[in-house]
Amino acid sequence: MFEYVLRRLLQTVAVLLIVTIISFLLLHLTPGDPAAAMLDTGASREQIDALRKELGLDRPLPLQYAHWLSRVLRGDLGTSIMYRDPMADIFAARLPITLTLSATAFILSTILGITAGVICAIRRGGLVDQLVSLCANVGIAVPVFWLGILGIYVFGFRLNWLPIEGWVSPFEDFAQSVKQSVMPVVLLAVPGIAVLARQTRSSMLEVVHQDYIRTAVSKGLSERVVVFRHALKNALIPVVTLMGLQVRILVGGSVLVESVFNIPGMGRLLVAGAFNKDFVVVQAGVLLIGAVVCLVNLLVDLSYGWLDPRYRYE
Repeated sequence: MFEYVLRRLLQTVAVLLIVTIISFLLLHLTPGDPAAAMLDTGASREQIDALRKELGLDRPLPLQYAHWLSRVLRGDLGTSIMYRDPMADIFAARLPITLTLSATAFILSTILGITAGVICAIRRGGLVDQLVSLCANVGIAVPVFWLGILGIYVFGFRLNWLPIEGWVSPFEDFAQSVKQSVMPVVLLAVPGIAVLARQTRSSMLEVVHQDYIRTAVSKGLSERVVVFRHALKNALIPVVTLMGLQVRILVGGSVLVESVFNIPGMGRLLVAGAFNKDFVVVQAGVLLIGAVVCLVNLLVDLSYGWLDPRYRYE
């Protein structure tokens, strides 16, 4: 197992290096000049060239990349061109907002999605199975931004139950923070609930027909013990894989949800950085998301052996 973990760590480093190269080249090769975008439209060529030299944009791309990578290895993610603040300070202000909303949505979608999938599997063909399957299909098909606009109209304007935009820290005003978080959290959780419910149902239906499940039933074990102790654990392997793929939302946030509700999270930060040619923001954000996703994928792979003892690391 140690050799497997070491090999995966080396692969993770290689993937992160490729991610940094791609993100660096894509943003630098797109049309437009970051220095010209920062200055007024009436700026002279000399002013633009001076700013390019200040930002290091006058050097060849390989030298720019090597300089940026060397600073990252020292823990310096650079200074934003838009905000003129260190990226560490910007992340410290934006990341907790995204983590609060997305982690809550992730927990909610995991609990409800897996529970709904299990119920559908053990009550296959029943009314509950049909209703949940229908809702899951709708949850996957309906665009998140449309649900957001609908929620704003119904719960914000018509019923006046919930705020329609903004963000307040729970440490400042807990009640207001909860109200502002309800609709964004629900919208972030809906696709996850739908996907996990469908995958859990499918996996459970495959497992419940295995010989060891029939043996457990013949031993007189209760349905709850058979489902949760024997069937669900082995059925969770593809579900855990999907959960790992959704973790990128925890760091990157949802651009659509944060835009609809005017929430200053990571998603809006990365979009603003891309539109304003702030390559420092984009590079740091992509690197952070890539590092977290690679780490979570490693943990997901290691969890397979715990979920299914038959799994062998190779």
